[in-house]
Amino acid sequence: MGKVAVLKIRSDDLKQGFLVSLQICQDDGLPLSEIEGARLPTHPDIESCYLMWQTFFRGLKSRGHDDWEVESSFTMQRSTIEGVDACREWVKSLETNMQDWLQESSDRKWQQIREKLVGELANNSQDVRVMIKANPSLWKLPWHTWDLLKYYPDLGISFSPEDYNREEISRRKGSDNKVNILAIFGDDGNIDLQPDRLVIANLKGARTEVLNQPTASDFIKKVRSESGWDILFFAGHSETKDNVGRIYISKDESLEIEQFKNALKSAINNGLKIAIFNSCEGLGLAEQIAKLQIPVAVFMQEKVPDRVAQSFLKEFLTEYAKGQPLQTAFRRAQSRLEEFTTLPGATWLPKLYQNLGETPPTWEELRDKKKPIPLPIPPPSRPSKPKLQTVFIASFIVTSLVMGVRSIGWLQSWELQAYDAMMRMRPSEPPDPRLLIVGADKEDIDKYNYPLRDGTLAKVIDKLQQHQPIAIGLDIYRNLPVPPGYAAMIAHFQQNKRLIAVCKYKANEESVDPPPKIPVEQIGFSNLPLDEYNIVRRYFLSRSPNTISDFESCKTNYSFGFQLAYRYLYAKKIPVQTPENNWQFGNIILKRLGTRSGGYQNLDGMSNQTLLNYRASSQIAQQVTVRDILNDRFEPSWVKDKIVLIGVIADSVKDPYNTPYGIKRGLYVHAHAISEILSAVEDKRPLLRWLPLWGDAIWIGFWSLIGGGIVWFLYSSPLRLWLAISISIAILYALCFGLFIQGFWLPLVPSAFALLVTRIAIVFRITLPTKKGE
Repeated sequence: MGKVAVLKIRSDDLKQGFLVSLQICQDDGLPLSEIEGARLPTHPDIESCYLMWQTFFRGLKSRGHDDWEVESSFTMQRSTIEGVDACREWVKSLETNMQDWLQESSDRKWQQIREKLVGELANNSQDVRVMIKANPSLWKLPWHTWDLLKYYPDLGISFSPEDYNREEISRRKGSDNKVNILAIFGDDGNIDLQPDRLVIANLKGARTEVLNQPTASDFIKKVRSESGWDILFFAGHSETKDNVGRIYISKDESLEIEQFKNALKSAINNGLKIAIFNSCEGLGLAEQIAKLQIPVAVFMQEKVPDRVAQSFLKEFLTEYAKGQPLQTAFRRAQSRLEEFTTLPGATWLPKLYQNLGETPPTWEELRDKKKPIPLPIPPPSRPSKPKLQTVFIASFIVTSLVMGVRSIGWLQSWELQAYDAMMRMRPSEPPDPRLLIVGADKEDIDKYNYPLRDGTLAKVIDKLQQHQPIAIGLDIYRNLPVPPGYAAMIAHFQQNKRLIAVCKYKANEESVDPPPKIPVEQIGFSNLPLDEYNIVRRYFLSRSPNTISDFESCKTNYSFGFQLAYRYLYAKKIPVQTPENNWQFGNIILKRLGTRSGGYQNLDGMSNQTLLNYRASSQIAQQVTVRDILNDRFEPSWVKDKIVLIGVIADSVKDPYNTPYGIKRGLYVHAHAISEILSAVEDKRPLLRWLPLWGDAIWIGFWSLIGGGIVWFLYSSPLRLWLAISISIAILYALCFGLFIQGFWLPLVPSAFALLVTRIAIVFRITLPTKKGE
């Protein structure tokens, strides 16, 4: 059974903020998970960009044709070419604004929604449908250009009204094994409907009845007839005015949906599944027909060139009749409209409406009208109480199974998602007073250029050193000098051994050399360990010398954050040791991550890395800009005896990393790692720890026994049984979260899984029929 991911967006227009939620359901409507309370900010440029594109797009007309089809033989005039270029620029602008709007929100719930969607699509995009449940004013936007969907070219997006309410409709089924199509060809003034006729006529496995420019009476009678239409198709002229759609069925007559809604209701009750309006401005038609609970509607939202409409219909119905899922056929046909290069934004024109309470039918399902024969359901029998021996055996088997499945990494993704959720729920903390971040923002870049010149950085370091910082970290790649001022930079590194620069060794990314003429003792590598979806949950402290290649230029053993934390603790006369391959600062030991640690099951043990216990703070440290330092707009106390990190924070310089708290720059990740070490040593802030393998087995086994014990006590009351299971999982989560705040990462997902599976296994065992005498 497939899934549908419903993104609910609640607001009237783009001028207000949006309240967003995500619900993952099975195709049968059973909810699987939901994230609520997310907010998207306003983005007024989106609406204005769309209106400008719409204006230029409608202006792309060929000579003497109202359908503004651009013939291949037509030599475009300069004014037309300029209109295409302007239209193309507005397409780029709208898509860019859409990307910014849907990606850069700092709202944690929105980031959770993005991560959940990415996870669902990555697991099996072929079985997941994406639906936008929103006001129709948002349907018009090019949602298929969303960055989350760019790796899924066959994933179609459908739309549903914001105020949708599911209604139970008893649908009849036909008796033949054909797809029954009612094709209406309306007013064809200045347009060519012959290609549409050929596409409909050549569909295999279809029985088609054609009406050519019918009267309103004949049209309504045929729609209402009990022929059992599967697809209602219309081609011709249509328009939307004041959100009301109208189709022109002949040169003399036109109809609104309201004028034949009862006929449509009858057709839907008789089995109508899909309505296709291959005509202009169909948004009003879709809004009205959606109220009648039709399963699927395909329409064009704007004035559509003749060639575009013909191409889309042919590609869509061809793919659909070949057996492709409806959304896949729609997306493929939509994507192929990009060949109309002189009509920028043509891929935006087709839209897919879907009834949230229906699963889109396949072509074969439309053909197969046979009703399944229901199997007889035996009367329920009351289960007998399970034996304690059964409870212990089931618990042992389930615990072993869960530990085995966990060891091969099948639960790792879920465990890390649970880890992220608990990380985000922790109580807030104040910024770390031992750190100062000097971040070059957009105004700094505009004023001092990018990359920042060595002379500018040398002046910044001069200003900072006057106030005696313990250490300065330069998180800016300097593999090549940026004149003028490189000599001054070299002098700083030679005179100040507490000045640290960065390099990057070659791993999954390209390497970056350290600054020339800088001693290796003043270099730290900036590599960050990345989990699935490029999420940073760990931090490198050091790497083994035998992993350093002779050909590497980044030869330092120590990370950037470690180098700075070490100099701070050395200045405080706190000893640093390495007992049993773990770094120890004073009395605090940073436990090294092994191959199997906590939820991780297949880590590379060649580097010394630890879990990042992010500081739950909106701002990790006091922050100033480069111009603040150069213009003496800061307090000397912010610098004295502090670690100062210098880096670039301007959005134009890309350095994003995913974290449990959303998108962060590498500079901030290093700051969190340094803060974690210093806070553990000086403030006794807990480090994150985990149980050994045998400890995990005991913990998971305990919760498996809890699940078996609940069945043993409450086997005769299914309602109380499920209530007790739910309470147990809530207690499990509360314990895991409470201990997580204290620094213990316990296996939440495997324990909940063991509890539920043990319950299911025992219930299944006691409901099996047994032989007489057993």
